[in-house]
Amino acid sequence: MTIETTLTSDTIPVRETHRFDVDALERYLAQRIPGFHGPIVVSQFQGGQSNPTYRLSAAGHEYVLRRKPPGKLLPSAHAVDREYRILTALGRTDVPVPKTWVLCDDPDVIGTIFYVMDWVAGRIMVDPLLPGCLPAERGAIYDSMSDVLSRLHRQDWKALGLSDFGKPGSYFTRQIHRWTQQYRASETERIEAMEQLMAWLPEHIPADDQTTVVHGDFRLGNTIVHPREPRIVAVLDWEMGAIGDPRADVGYLLATYSEPGGPPNPLGTSPVTSLPGFPPRAELVERYVERSGRDVEPLAWFEALALWKAAVFCEAIYGRYVRGELGAEDERAARFEEGVPYLADAAAVAAGI
Repeated sequence: MTIETTLTSDTIPVRETHRFDVDALERYLAQRIPGFHGPIVVSQFQGGQSNPTYRLSAAGHEYVLRRKPPGKLLPSAHAVDREYRILTALGRTDVPVPKTWVLCDDPDVIGTIFYVMDWVAGRIMVDPLLPGCLPAERGAIYDSMSDVLSRLHRQDWKALGLSDFGKPGSYFTRQIHRWTQQYRASETERIEAMEQLMAWLPEHIPADDQTTVVHGDFRLGNTIVHPREPRIVAVLDWEMGAIGDPRADVGYLLATYSEPGGPPNPLGTSPVTSLPGFPPRAELVERYVERSGRDVEPLAWFEALALWKAAVFCEAIYGRYVRGELGAEDERAARFEEGVPYLADAAAVAAGI
């Protein structure tokens, strides 16, 4: 699968299924964001298949709007309100996130609830192979990811006002239960590897709980890299942010960072470390451990969980595609018919089952 690197300015006209009343939005924001006034120019980012994401240009300022998608939604999915809350809390820390402005929980304004944050200039490096980057830049970008992740996991979630954001302890038990329910709600066909994983994962949950703020989908494509420098300037897509075990984020990062001879890498074009400049997986993990002071074993279990979650997430998108809720312009979602079993097989390989 070849995926291009994009700039954060890369947008398309708003998809037919994702259009809304721009005048109503303009009136709403003018009353709630200091200095905001129209007219608004609205375009849509090509990503954001889970939660439609738009760029708003108004009076010399650039904003981003994230909303729940229209149509029938899975229970607890597309939690843009939770995303807004965790972004707002982390805005007071050294974790790089966009500034938030307003959360609208009234679906009558544009059809679904939404929030608005600042647009951040930079590069979204969707392809983990980092095409076009020099070897030194490749290593520096992933080292910056390790640094940002360790900063996130050092935050005092109680001091940030997130004591009621989730339950400490039993994070993986709750995650497996929740994502199994999500998978069953959107399942389009029986996949044997998914059935095996849903039996194996709960039987092998690590006994030692750790509790921090977690991202839940921490990968290169959910970050913004500085326009010229090899460092992360913002972390995006906090829909699955929670109070949980930080090793889940480490496993998810490693799921996209494979080595030759290791488990297949379903989220990239070839093993990442086959190219010059990328540090070995062990070094990436070691740098995280040094910065965070945390133990990350058993890594294979966390990676298997990450790949399984990615399969569930893709099945949810594919299920909406099958039901016709994404529209003809989202034909890209059709590829998940093959992507879900591919991810499930990769998870099974990581698990050794």
